[in-house]
Amino acid sequence: MKSLISLGIIIFALSFCNLSETLKGLRGSSNSNSSTDLPENTSKDGTTEETEKAELSPEQKTILESGQQVTWEQQGIIWILPRGWKKMDVKKESFNYGSPDNAFLIGSISVMPDNFPSETSLKATYESSLSQLKNGKYEKVRYLEIDGIKGVEWTETMPEESDSPRRHQWIGFRNYQGQNQQLNIMLSTKGSNFEKHRDDFSAVMYSMKIAK
Repeated sequence: MKSLISLGIIIFALSFCNLSETLKGLRGSSNSNSSTDLPENTSKDGTTEETEKAELSPEQKTILESGQQVTWEQQGIIWILPRGWKKMDVKKESFNYGSPDNAFLIGSISVMPDNFPSETSLKATYESSLSQLKNGKYEKVRYLEIDGIKGVEWTETMPEESDSPRRHQWIGFRNYQGQNQQLNIMLSTKGSNFEKHRDDFSAVMYSMKIAK
């Protein structure tokens, strides 16, 4: 189980390599035609994307009604998880719960400088995710607001190897206790187990309450 968690976290970290390059581009010259010159929520091709609000389906509401509340005390974040999920490892900047069949909730906090361009970074995440959508790596990408916090949500497509991780992920920013924080929230399991947990993952993600 630990090896699967480690693999998921490593792949999660590597996924931001391309994002860093996109972010550099967004910080380019103000005379360039980059997305920093565009209105909020406007992508490079000029299309405007609305920020949707998280909504639960009837099936997902049922999951939450029978679920258990868990709290990340150090960060003031609350989720409702399906019954049977257990605490695995919780620290100040990382949070990990897992199901009996190796589905995981992994949260991480990255503290950014006060002058970090959060909106620019969020646009970079969105543009990078759109590229992955076009490449067939993601099945869905959108700006999504959860508990008043705007972020980017995506879901990966089925990996080539059924035992490889498949993730439902959301990234947003908040100011909390004097810190500019990036929130990375991921729900993951192996590809062959994903459909079983699809509604669980959405229910957990959209149940999130975030202290401001």
